[in-house]
Amino acid sequence: MKKIEEQPEDFYTRFEEKLTESQVWPGPYLFKFILKSDSNHFSTLQSFFNGKKSKWKKKSSAKKTFVSISIYADMDSPQEVITLYKKVSQLEGIISL
Repeated sequence: MKKIEEQPEDFYTRFEEKLTESQVWPGPYLFKFILKSDSNHFSTLQSFFNGKKSKWKKKSSAKKTFVSISIYADMDSPQEVITLYKKVSQLEGIISL
């Protein structure tokens, strides 16, 4: 049986609904990303959060090949969270969790 792939906009619509139901907005949101240790996208990722109150945690993998980044940021709305995820998805080699 062939697996039916979900369209990105369907995913984001459902995600927005879940975000709306799960917490009060504006409010804090935890973003998690994984990127290669030698990636040049870290500064770009940081720029996406300029002007936002945020706390960053960076942890290297055991072999120092990858870096996991957790960002706890104050966000205004579910749509703002989705917009940020869409920006990050444009960067090659970053995995959003």
